[in-house]
Order: sequence, then structure tokens, then C-alpha cells
Amino acid sequence: MESPGEQQKSEGLIELYDSFRDMFNFFCTNTTIHGTVRLVCSSHNRLKTAFWSMLFLASFGMLYWQFGLLFNQYWKYSVIMTISLHSEPKMFPSVTLCDMNPHRSLLVKRYLEDLDEFAQENIYSLYKLNITERQAGGQGYPATGPSSNRSFHLDRSIYLEKLDREAINRVGFRLCNSTGGDCFHRAHSSGVAAIRDWYRFHFINIMSLLPPYNETAHESRGSDFISSCCDSGGACQKKDYQFFHHPIYGSCYTFNNRGMNGFWKADRSGLTHGISLILKAEQNDHLPLLSTEAGVKVIIHARNQTPFLEYQGFSIRPGTETTIGVREDEVHRLGGQYDRCTKDGGDVDVQLLYDSAYSTQACLHSCFQELMIKTCGCGYYFYPLPEGAQFCNYNQYPAWGHCFYKLYQNLEAHRLPCFSRCPKPCWESLYHLSAGVAKWPSSKAEDWILSTLDKKNNSREKRNSVTKVHIFYQQLNYRSVDETPVYSVTQLLSSMGSLWSLWFGSSVLSVVEMLELLLDAVALALVLGYRRLLGFGMMSVEASEGPGEGVRVLAIQQDLSQPLWEAEVPSGSSISGGVPLQAPSVSITVHGRFRGPWLQSGLKI
Repeated sequence: MESPGEQQKSEGLIELYDSFRDMFNFFCTNTTIHGTVRLVCSSHNRLKTAFWSMLFLASFGMLYWQFGLLFNQYWKYSVIMTISLHSEPKMFPSVTLCDMNPHRSLLVKRYLEDLDEFAQENIYSLYKLNITERQAGGQGYPATGPSSNRSFHLDRSIYLEKLDREAINRVGFRLCNSTGGDCFHRAHSSGVAAIRDWYRFHFINIMSLLPPYNETAHESRGSDFISSCCDSGGACQKKDYQFFHHPIYGSCYTFNNRGMNGFWKADRSGLTHGISLILKAEQNDHLPLLSTEAGVKVIIHARNQTPFLEYQGFSIRPGTETTIGVREDEVHRLGGQYDRCTKDGGDVDVQLLYDSAYSTQACLHSCFQELMIKTCGCGYYFYPLPEGAQFCNYNQYPAWGHCFYKLYQNLEAHRLPCFSRCPKPCWESLYHLSAGVAKWPSSKAEDWILSTLDKKNNSREKRNSVTKVHIFYQQLNYRSVDETPVYSVTQLLSSMGSLWSLWFGSSVLSVVEMLELLLDAVALALVLGYRRLLGFGMMSVEASEGPGEGVRVLAIQQDLSQPLWEAEVPSGSSISGGVPLQAPSVSITVHGRFRGPWLQSGLKI
């Protein structure tokens, strides 16, 4: 059986301090946080205690103020661009070439002739200029007037007119809604731009009558566009390109569209290790009021992506040799909380209408077409149609032009949700181009080169009908542009640790000590609050034979080791006088049941 002294020295599973002061003194004396011990050792000097207390609180405040700035920067989720240089063989990008020769479909040829005649009337009324039918794009056949058996009729209420605004001559045409109460003018400061825009609007209404493109028929008409093609000395095959037709830019060919053929892999850079093409830029069945350029449209874009001819690329002049050097950048975005991006478009709430990989432009067009169908009831001719929809024309939808241009103005002003619905791709390739132009063929080599190409017209016509293009990698080194967070979790913790060490010279374990102090303070506050709530007069003792279940032991000790009295003893007494009498220490152990607060350490009687 343990003695009372051994019972007093035994340590319980949970021990509490007698007071907050004892707890604070113990913490300041034993913690690894620098400066706190000064709060205890200088307790007898109030000035020093006040000084170190203020210094400690000021340091604590500065630390957490800087923590606030640090977290503010972290929660902004800012990024920095890291550029690295890599060198390895690269797959050649996709190359799209168009002959810029829109075709007159036989199915709508009569309607286009009516439009050419209407265009002549408008140009004459504006500028008193007579142009022949061939100059307007017709074939010189007799003009055909309106006929009741035709399925389409030109809307002659939409005509060109001069608009005088602020003493500036402007030309445009008026469009109204279905009731005629809301009208606006599509105005241009250039007559050329106004005529092209007006002609294009009527052209869209005519072309919407056509069924989906018969690519095979157009390909047979444009099959002689590519006179020769080779890549690094090897001849191109028909399977190496994909054909499609654009209503304005004519017959188009895309080389290396899918990027799966190893034939297009570039192992070396330079002019002799790229694509070399000789192209025929003839203007057959041309629509001069629709397309005013002559030459070849060239677009270099990422593989398996739709080329958007209206916004990308550049034109090559006939009778020239153009060299195009390509440099590639790969862009990697973080996405998530740093910036919204998509890996493959699967998480975008827009139905892509293009049969290609995701791109921001394809998403914007699909989103606009969706809003166009919901708002105007029909689809825009130059964008693909979803299932069940049809293209707009003013015979079926008289006010579609007014609706379209108003909606498009809202898109350009970012008032439509398309830009927020169409994030950037998390990974994409960007191509930087540099071009050089020279006269080709030269006057000395002109005869034999053009004769080889089977050109039998005069030299000027020969030169204006061919062009040569070289496309190559300037260097196989490419830049990788990666987004990295300004503050990652690791950097945040590192910065916090640096600040903590600066102000307190401590470590992570010091933070654990503060958490322990906080838990001790909460536990002691709960115990003291519980004791105060129930009061001190609620304790009763029930005697029992010994400690058992539910029994607590109260050890009451009276320390009589100190001299409590001194007595004078008469002479002859058996006790010598003047010697203080000491009583032995008495320890009383009471066993019993206690109701009320019994956690009171150091109780003395």
C-alpha cells in the first residue's frame, strides 16, 4: 500500500493549474518563444514588465498584420509566367490555303444575277457610275426580272443610300424589326465598305437556300488549285490534305489537319525542310462585289482545329514567291482557382457545332449561334447549324437582319454571356510568323517556268495567275510558357515560417505550445466556471469503508511541523523550559462520496 507521500507525488492523467497566473508563469518560463521569459523574470520590476509586455504584443500584432497581407496575396491566386526553352523534333502545324475565288452555284445562279443587277442600280444611284454585268460579276446574259414562280425574291426595300451625319458623307442601308418601329442604319464612311457589306447581306439570304455543301462538286472545280506540293523533298499525297469550301474565300485545302501522319514531322529547321507549293490563283466565276482580293489566303493554325478565315491569316499576291517562317510557343494554364480554362471543352456548357478540337473562337461562334436561334428564330449562314434549325433569309424571317446586327453588337460589347461561357484552353500552341516576298518567276525564267506549268496566255496574265509559297520552321527550339502561382501552399508556409522566426525566433513546435496553452486555458476556465456556478457549499461527505466505484479520496493534511506555541515549564518539571514543543504532522484521509466541486487542489485546514 502506497504511503500518503507517494500518493501526493503521483501524477494524474489530467492535471490543471491552480490559477491562470500559475499557468501563464509556467508557460513563459518553459516555452521556446523568445522574449516571453522576460515577462516572468522581471515581474518584480513593473516598468520592465510593462515594457516587455508592450513589446511582445507589438511583435504579435506586427506578425499577424503581415500574415494578413500574405494571405491576401495568396487568396488573389495571382500567377506569373515562366518561360523555358526546349528543342526537339516537332510535328508541322496545320496549313490552310484558299483560292479566294467564291463560286456561283448553279442552284442560285439566277438569284445572284438578280442581285448583280440590283447592285448596278444602287451604285448608279449613288455615284452615277455605269458598270457592266461582267464587272458586277454577271456573265452578260439578259437580265431576268421578278417571276412569280420563283421561291426567292430580293427585298428591294433594303437598298443603299447616302446618310449625312455631322457633315460627313456616309453610306449605308436601313434594317427594321418586324413591326417597323425600331430601325437603324448599317452606316460606313467608305462607299466600298458599304457596298460590300450590303452585297454580303443579300448574298447570305440567297445562299441560305442551298442545301449543305456538296464538297465533291466544289473539289472537282478547284482540283487544279495546287499545281505542285512537296515537303522536305517528298511529294505530297492527296490523303495529306482535307478539302472544304468557303462561300467567300472559295476552295480551301488544309494540310496535316489531324497531325497523325509522320510525313509532316519536322526533324530539321530551315527553308529546305518545309512545305513548298506552287498555286494557281485564277479568278473564275468570281463575285467581285463580294470578294475584292485576288491571290491566296494562307492560315497557319493548330492541328485539328477549325481555321477561321475571317479573323486569321494573310493574303499572298499572285506573281510572287513568299517564304513564311514559323516559331511555336506552347502555353500551359493552371486553371482551377487561378484562372478558368478547359482541357478538352467537355466541361463547357456550350454545344460545339464544329467537328474539331475545342478552341475559344469555335466556342464563341457556337454560343452566338445558339443565342441567334433563340432570339431571332433562325441561324446565321456562316456558322454551323444545330440539328433541327435552319438558316435565316428575309423571305421567311423578314426582321432577321435587324435582330442579327443588334445581337452581334452586344457580342462585340461583351454584353452577351458567351465570353464568360467560353474559357481559354488549358493547353494551346501559338504560332508566330515572319514572311518575305520576292517577284516570281523572274523575267529571265518566266517563259520556261510558266510553259512548264502549261500557261499559254500572255506573260502578264501568266504571272497574275500563279504564286509560290514556302512554309518552314525557323528553328526547332520552342518556348514553353507556363503559369505558376505567385504563392503556392509550400511558398505560403515558408513565408509564414520566415515571418514567425523574424518576430519570435521560434518554430512549428512553438506554435504547438501556444495551442497547448490555449487548450489549458479553455479547460481551466470551464472547471472554474463550473465550480463558481455550483458554489462551494454543496459538498457532502458520506463515510464508507474504503474507496470503491464512484468514490473520491479527499486527503486533508495539517502541517504541524512549524512551532505553533512555546510554553514555560515550572522548575522541577520533567520538561525542560524554554524549548518549543512541536507536534508531529497529522495526515487524515477521508473516504466518501462527494457531491459538488471536488477538484480543489492544495486544500489546507
